[in-house]
Amino acid sequence: MKGKVGKLLTVIVPIVLAVFLLYPTWRAQQMAAERAALDSAAQIQWDQTYGEEFRKEKLRALKLGLDLRGGMYVTLEVDVVRLLEEAADRASVDETFERVIEETRRQAEQSDEDVLDIFLRTFDQIARPQGKSLVTYYELVDVRDISEERIVDRLKRDINEAIDQALEVIRQRIDKFGVTEPTIQKQGTRRILLELPGVQDEREMRQLLQTTARLEFKLLRRGNDVLYAFLNIDRYLAGKTAPSSTDTAAAKPADTTASVAPRADTATAAQRTDTAKKDPYAGLSDEEKVAKFRREHPFLSLFVGQVLIGERYQPFDIAEEVIPKLPSDAEFYFLTNEDNKRQLQALLARPDIRRMLPADAEIAFSAKPERGTENTPNRTYAMYVLKRDPELTGDVVTDAYATFDQMTNRPMVLMYMNSEGAERWAKITGANIGKRIAIVLDGEVYSAPVVRSKITGGSSQIEGMANVEEAKLLQIVLKAGALKAPVKIIEERVVGPSLGEDSIRSGISASMIAFALVVLFMVTYYSMGGVVAVIAMLINVMLNLGVLAGFGGTLTLPGIAGIILTLAIAVDANIIIFERIREELHRGRSLRASIDEGFRHALPPIIDSHATTFLTGLILFVLGYGPIQGFATTLMIGILSTLFTSIIVSRAIIDLWLARSPQARISFGEVLPATQG
Repeated sequence: MKGKVGKLLTVIVPIVLAVFLLYPTWRAQQMAAERAALDSAAQIQWDQTYGEEFRKEKLRALKLGLDLRGGMYVTLEVDVVRLLEEAADRASVDETFERVIEETRRQAEQSDEDVLDIFLRTFDQIARPQGKSLVTYYELVDVRDISEERIVDRLKRDINEAIDQALEVIRQRIDKFGVTEPTIQKQGTRRILLELPGVQDEREMRQLLQTTARLEFKLLRRGNDVLYAFLNIDRYLAGKTAPSSTDTAAAKPADTTASVAPRADTATAAQRTDTAKKDPYAGLSDEEKVAKFRREHPFLSLFVGQVLIGERYQPFDIAEEVIPKLPSDAEFYFLTNEDNKRQLQALLARPDIRRMLPADAEIAFSAKPERGTENTPNRTYAMYVLKRDPELTGDVVTDAYATFDQMTNRPMVLMYMNSEGAERWAKITGANIGKRIAIVLDGEVYSAPVVRSKITGGSSQIEGMANVEEAKLLQIVLKAGALKAPVKIIEERVVGPSLGEDSIRSGISASMIAFALVVLFMVTYYSMGGVVAVIAMLINVMLNLGVLAGFGGTLTLPGIAGIILTLAIAVDANIIIFERIREELHRGRSLRASIDEGFRHALPPIIDSHATTFLTGLILFVLGYGPIQGFATTLMIGILSTLFTSIIVSRAIIDLWLARSPQARISFGEVLPATQG
């Protein structure tokens, strides 16, 4: 009995596992269809209720590649020659150096060789015979340790970081553009490969990719008028007031009789002390309080306020009775989760909402999640109110280094500016001691350090990073502000949505035809044994797709080809087993003995063939990219699942069939003697 239960679990568990892994894909498709059927206003309400669940299901769902969804395939190249040119001291550049740059560019366009190698070789051929050296044209921060070796090391570092800069800028821009599940990867020393599913406006995407990044330093804006603006926006979205402008600093809420209910969905909500009014939340469960508050406050329910009191930030409610008690020049920022951040960005992008904010104010979000606290979730984003006009832009930044503070051993970033930037930075920091200055790249805040003292000389120390990774990211961002190596599109392919749909239909049709032919052959030739093979094949395909979804893989048209090939390999394994069983039957063995011998003797050749095919797929995955990797991925997963289903699951099904009774039989395409058992 125990053996029968074990074999039953061997068949059922893979099916349950595959269904569990594929359920998010089905659920995400259902939720996407539900959302698409709603109008824009209803979608906002839907997002507030189901947005987080929808995001999680999409992350776990099986993703479709560019060839199945339509979109853009782009190859970008970082202009490393331009970087080498701009890195030189402009006062030292002469005709000889320009000839070196021109020849380097010519050779780089005709070759995939490392650009720095081309440059150094060309420099030796053109400049050195004229008595020039790299020291003639390039400077280092530490002039006491200047040498050609140090200059080459610096250029190598700058070239390597140029790709990282471009990757960071492109990634955040694509995320802002709304492209879901993009593929962004580095190729070689100067190229970036992009797959952008679902892109409809190719012209806007081209402009987005090739625009130079903009780095800005902006002061956090102080003043309670922003809080009153938030109250007005909340009432406007709830339908309680008409839109109003808050261009004046003394803006006040349009309705001073309404009260803001307790924020039931946050741990920082203060309880109202006005006992004269009946508590509108009395008698409601926590879930009902949350739902009611979100209905009545569609804007304020999306974030939590933090105000600077002394040297610490403290939570507070945005309410009419609270705002006057706060300092008139208080510094604020706000916390929100990932799903609410997207809703806030959509609302704040609306012209009618923007007009309700102070004219000199700008709302920006942190580019990365904030560190969690006891009152906030782990993936919490900060929302800052900044002054619209920047104090300084990134074109004055000459270099940045991620390092450690020797006193505290904590990560920090050293930032260097040119002479013009150093002078302006000294004035800015001297006038804003104790205030925070946000480092903003393309509208997102990467850091908002406090000015501790007046900074002279153009060298600044930025602290407050949680780890080395954050420090390195800030280093990339600071250097990206003055991106000296622009990117250009060298290859572009557009796949229309209709072509993607045709690919899906063609792929499904090919898979169904292949599966039908295999089923017809196996059932016709191997009778009941063929039915067992078909069942094992179905489990195989489900496991293949489920494992691909579970590991966050992407299904492409070559991936579908890999699945079809897996079907053939699975059938081949069953054929080897069944033919061996038939040989044993011809020798006069009993059915059960023939099955035992068939599986035992067929196992070595099956493992050998599957191992060699798996190694082939592994080589394709490691050395290939794009479509080749998609094919190799489904092939390798299919090989492993085929070994399991063809040997273990098929045997379990056969044993369960024969265990029904001592007289139970199973045919493998021939008439068995009546005495066999």
